[in-house]
Amino acid sequence: MVYTKRYLEDLKKVRGAVSGVEALEGRSVLVTGAGGLICSALVDFLLDAGARVYAAGRSVEKLQQRFSHWEGLERLQYVRYDAMEPFSSEVRFDYCIHGASNANPAAYGTQPVETMLGNFIGMQQILEHARKTGAQRVLYVSSSEVYGKKEGKDPYHEREYGFVDILNPRACYPSSKRAAETLCAAYASEYGVDTVIVRPGHVYGPTATASDNRASSQFPRDVLAGKDIVMKSAGSQLRSYCYVLDCVSAMVAVLLKGETGRAYNISNRDSLVTIRQMAEAFAEAAGRKIVFEDPSVAEQKSYNLMDNSALDAASLEALGWRGMFDLKAGVEATLDAM
Repeated sequence: MVYTKRYLEDLKKVRGAVSGVEALEGRSVLVTGAGGLICSALVDFLLDAGARVYAAGRSVEKLQQRFSHWEGLERLQYVRYDAMEPFSSEVRFDYCIHGASNANPAAYGTQPVETMLGNFIGMQQILEHARKTGAQRVLYVSSSEVYGKKEGKDPYHEREYGFVDILNPRACYPSSKRAAETLCAAYASEYGVDTVIVRPGHVYGPTATASDNRASSQFPRDVLAGKDIVMKSAGSQLRSYCYVLDCVSAMVAVLLKGETGRAYNISNRDSLVTIRQMAEAFAEAAGRKIVFEDPSVAEQKSYNLMDNSALDAASLEALGWRGMFDLKAGVEATLDAM
């Protein structure tokens, strides 16, 4: 992505969605998964808000490339972090935001073991560091996939759970996300670690990595390359799509104001659409069309197990948060910065 004038202005715009954000100024914040779609934008937000950010990921070199816009800023430090390896740091972070996770659906089919262990062990490592150093709060970035499948199209509330086929290897992702959430609750109960959880829906935006093969990341890449959008299904699944900067401002709202031990859905009520509607928005914005092809067996194995992943964000909105990007605005902002 490019730090366009619009993207930088939007960073400041979304700060207006978070009351009390000035409390972050000068505070130390660890962000794992800092090179990913969501957490790279979170690093941008935190730096713009005056925080001291420790961006953690498997490759410091890639992080330096990603955040070259902030080169020379002393408030940005890099930390090598791998969810499958022990984590240690001499720094006492005020806040720990754990967003590191295998977020590649294709890998859920080929690396279910690594996906499960990375989600659970990675969470334990961060919680243990927070316990030992007395971090003020840990925020865990979970997923809407924890809800499983249910009948109907009504949005999920935070305490409404459906069915997950735990013997399907594709369940490696939702099952380990569920387990990591329980681990947060266990650390809060047994050790008094202050934890909050966010459950994003389907997030999109210009911060998607080149290896991100989720549909909402492929759509803008295709149209910007002058290609039509190829869909491998009818696209009738209902999703809570959320532009990445809306997602980030929601995370910060929960970090600062969320109730200890609670989980909060992240969803923009102006962006509850089907996959096909998302594809149509990108195609229309770029003057392309949509074509349909049959999926391969490997592609079918990677598909989200939920037909409906619409989320009710009333609990988040009760914190004073409001989304600022409907689907049209989010699509335009994505194409601008890509």
